[in-house]
Amino acid sequence: MYRYRIFILGVMMAILTACGHQEEKGKRTVFAINLDQGLTSMDPAFARNQNALWMDNQVFNGLVQIDDSLHIKPCVAKSWELSTDGLLYTFHLRKDVYFQDDPLFKGGKGRLATAADMVYSFGRLIDPKVASSGSWIFSDKVTGKEAFMAPNDSTFQIKLKQPFPPLLALLTAQYCSVVPHEVVDHYGKDFRSHPVGTGPFRFKYWKEGEVMVLLKNPNYWEKDAQGHRLPYLDAIKATFISDKQTAFMEFIKQKHDFFNGIDGSYRDDILTKGGSITRKYKGKFSMSIAPFLNTEYLGILVDTNLAIVKNSPLRMLKVRQAINYAINKGRMIKYLRNSTGTPGYAGFIPQGMPGYDSTAVHGYRYDIEKAKRLLAEAGFPGGRNLPDITLSTTVSYRDLIEFIQGELQKVGITTHVELVQGASLRELIAKNGVNFFRASWIADYPDGENYLSVFYGKNKIPFGPNYTGFHNKKFDALFEQAYHVSNDTARFKLYQQMDDLMMQQAPVVILYYDKLVNLYQNNISGVHINAQNLLILKDVKKN
Repeated sequence: MYRYRIFILGVMMAILTACGHQEEKGKRTVFAINLDQGLTSMDPAFARNQNALWMDNQVFNGLVQIDDSLHIKPCVAKSWELSTDGLLYTFHLRKDVYFQDDPLFKGGKGRLATAADMVYSFGRLIDPKVASSGSWIFSDKVTGKEAFMAPNDSTFQIKLKQPFPPLLALLTAQYCSVVPHEVVDHYGKDFRSHPVGTGPFRFKYWKEGEVMVLLKNPNYWEKDAQGHRLPYLDAIKATFISDKQTAFMEFIKQKHDFFNGIDGSYRDDILTKGGSITRKYKGKFSMSIAPFLNTEYLGILVDTNLAIVKNSPLRMLKVRQAINYAINKGRMIKYLRNSTGTPGYAGFIPQGMPGYDSTAVHGYRYDIEKAKRLLAEAGFPGGRNLPDITLSTTVSYRDLIEFIQGELQKVGITTHVELVQGASLRELIAKNGVNFFRASWIADYPDGENYLSVFYGKNKIPFGPNYTGFHNKKFDALFEQAYHVSNDTARFKLYQQMDDLMMQQAPVVILYYDKLVNLYQNNISGVHINAQNLLILKDVKKN
């Protein structure tokens, strides 16, 4: 440990000395963060988990970006327009966005990012040889690379196969970052550890599993309201402590400036059951709790064409509805989550998403008598003759599932909890290999279409993420109709109809809509709070 700390100290001294050659003399500010889930790539084409999204967001830019209210704002594109048929998007690019300095550019100086770079970046995203985890972004929306066009250096166009109103929201995904062809072509797969973008911080150093350092990009194009060039921080240092409790203790010692999420093993130490900071920690740090676009749910396989469904009692609507009514979600959130969540009383689209309306979508509230009545109407009064049901989950959700198991037992539904390793469970779900499972859906982009696509008939396995095998002709017709509605308010009403219709058929049990819980040291200001929990550090100050 001593050698490790000396090593890290040496790295940081060298980095901040380098900073000093570029910036005026004065105090150097380093924002320290821990990435407990590790990091496998800094290539935005593989930005598939939260840690990658966070770090890529510091190094790269896209055409558009979101603000804290999830509204779409200009970024590399200063403006855009859509053709009357809804198929051609034309983006007008800024002329002051430069790639970060790199030896592969002429003279080592970053060059201007142009429309040709957008053509290259998006074409790379759908290239089978690259095998990007973000290829789905355009897979069913364009015919091929020829859909991306650059009439001139500052004009970029996308030609769609059919209208897709949420496209701008989709383009805020980190997958859609602009990258320089000469750097990517030079490093190939190793671009993952030699990233170059146009963002507020530039890559400096990465010792995998131990430390990563990003430095301030002195040529970044964005400025604050007073005309000062962003970012304010001189550097970002990320560590990779996998144990959350150990990482939290480092935060308490002020070794880290930011801490995300509170693990169940020590949640009661930090939070009261009402979701406030306990007396022990009051005033020692600041805490942000806000809606997070993550729906936690139980999925139920309902496609009766599948062999494992044909004899399952879950194929019966009234059994599924009984399960929905049997769970006291309010009590579950208070005692197992310390109120850091909103009970799932509406549909699949979570609280915090534009267009969310709990009065328009009718989910299920706790009603034990109604659950018993539905079970009896299904032919299983008091649970008699009802086969045991297996519920698959991972170890980290064991307490939640055991609570649910107890709730279902009260109405006569006996469940067997099967603990499965995370990757294995995801694979089983993706192959329709389990009847009843715990899962979550975190927004890829801030539009309800992302959630409703999980129930679209044409997205059944293996073609898409319809993990429950749900199929309803009216739902599918509304889903396809929404592609032709450009007005957000009108489209959101269609979303609500779809969500309500799906909930009536109960292929899922909505447990809760998650909330982000972020902790910051008291000397940190300029923090962004958004429902995607996207880490934005360009405006952060450390006093």
